[in-house]
Amino acid sequence: MASYLIEPVDRLPFGGPDKARRYATERYRGAAGLNWYTCDPTLRFLMHRHLGTEALAWAEPRMEALGALMGGPIAQRAEETDRNPPRLEKYDRWGRDISQVVMPPSFEAARADLVATSFTRPEFFAEAREAKVDPAPMAVAWSYLLDQADIGMACALGTGGDMVVGLTELFAPEDVKERVRELFAAGMFSGEAAQMLTERSGGSDLGALESTATPDGDAWRLNGFKWFASNANGSAFVVLAKPEGAADGVRGIAPFLVLQERRNGSRNGIRIRRLKDKLGTRSVASGEIEFTGAEAFLLAPSTTKPAEGQAGDGKGLARMMELTNGARLGISMMGLGCARRSLVEALCYTRAREAFGAPLYEQPLMRRKLAELIVETEAAQALVFDGYLSRPRLRIGAALIKMRAARLGVTAASDAIEIHGGNGYIEQWPVARILRDAQVNPIWEGGDNILSLDVRRAMEREQAHEPFLERLTQAAEAAPPGDDATADLVNERIGHLRQAITAWQGLDRPTAEARLYPLAQYMADVYASALLLEQAGWERAELGTDRKALIARLYAQSHLADTGPLRAIDRPAEDLDRFKDLADGALIDDRETP
Repeated sequence: MASYLIEPVDRLPFGGPDKARRYATERYRGAAGLNWYTCDPTLRFLMHRHLGTEALAWAEPRMEALGALMGGPIAQRAEETDRNPPRLEKYDRWGRDISQVVMPPSFEAARADLVATSFTRPEFFAEAREAKVDPAPMAVAWSYLLDQADIGMACALGTGGDMVVGLTELFAPEDVKERVRELFAAGMFSGEAAQMLTERSGGSDLGALESTATPDGDAWRLNGFKWFASNANGSAFVVLAKPEGAADGVRGIAPFLVLQERRNGSRNGIRIRRLKDKLGTRSVASGEIEFTGAEAFLLAPSTTKPAEGQAGDGKGLARMMELTNGARLGISMMGLGCARRSLVEALCYTRAREAFGAPLYEQPLMRRKLAELIVETEAAQALVFDGYLSRPRLRIGAALIKMRAARLGVTAASDAIEIHGGNGYIEQWPVARILRDAQVNPIWEGGDNILSLDVRRAMEREQAHEPFLERLTQAAEAAPPGDDATADLVNERIGHLRQAITAWQGLDRPTAEARLYPLAQYMADVYASALLLEQAGWERAELGTDRKALIARLYAQSHLADTGPLRAIDRPAEDLDRFKDLADGALIDDRETP
């Protein structure tokens, strides 16, 4: 132990070098400081699979630079911003309401770096296409790495940017389209967009909202109060309101675009009552927003004779909710980012911490828990990346993926705290913040019950379970040879899932609604298992290795297999026997341990 750290208690008679080594602080280095791309074999595997060998050679130097940025300055600034969050300057020195959110320097520095390096920038897309590289997998990886550092920053950059731009291009006046294009000229993360739905009268119950829109030429005047608005300092908002004369219910709702400035350049009628004192995600300024005659633009087709009780063509809310699936995938990625960061922190800590004569990392019970975290995180990773990159996207996919990945972010962070022991419960260690941040993911864009209802809607109105089951079958067919038992199990469960859906369709309405959640969980279990088999098939064919087959087998055994009267206690302990394969394939940490 360094001499400057020696204190009176270090000279106690039962002390000594061996015990001192166990609490030598310099040995406890977590995820921050690692290159988050080069240390992550699972991400490199996905980039290889989705890009191909030639494109990967072009992408890898860029990914390595991004990994260094995220694991270095961005991770460090995230901690600073959490300790010094945004603040509201409500009035200027003359007492005028300016509702100005002041962001800390750590946030502004991180934001500048992130916008400059975003893989959604037009110039990056052009560069990638010139090199004949698909930029989409790299853009997904960019979000995956950022969400390990700070999901609040990901929200602050505007997870609704694609919604704002897409609806504006369809329905806004030409001059407004041009203004929005300027806001997002540097990519989807440059404009700081937000959705504003939640009111005092209801969150998920959108039909109860009170905000009102009044026609004013080709614009509207919007008045109302949004109770919980993330990214309160954004530049462009999609706001739900009811036009005067519309029905007081879901049919009367329409989406509107509200910008920080009016067409004439003056400040719009947007007032921030206060910023929320939140449990986590402190880097995104969430607040209570009041609209007072705010200039707004209808994001739906205008019609001079709308049907009785509905706003515009009556499809504005449905159109917006379709785009919400993209936002749900964004939240899924945030949950995955929290899970991945928790896993890395747990691996780093257990390799350094010693107890009962050996590192925690070598203890059988700890290896069982770490193996579980590795398998569950890679299953969620398979789901989220498939949700983003598979074409066509599954209508039913986003709800199932968010349900699984958002919840895993919470449980993985909780596990990481337990693994750290008392240290994990202390805010100076990183996992406490990760848990605080992760807890919002099951809430954002709909909790489990709302997601379950969306699964029902998709199945009843669009028969969305049919392409979903086809995707599962296709994935399972790509399983590698040599592990027929796992492939047979997954294929059998795909058949059972179809039977379960048919049985569910025959239930009475209240019972069917009550059974939605376990049905959705069953869908997610089989979906993840099939995707892991597909990844294992690619790995065997392209790389000649079988680690993903092990992941698929362990996941299927945990989620799909019948445990029998012994609860699988007699099952072979592959998670222990091949723990090195699991752990080495999850994290590469070449730093020398002091």
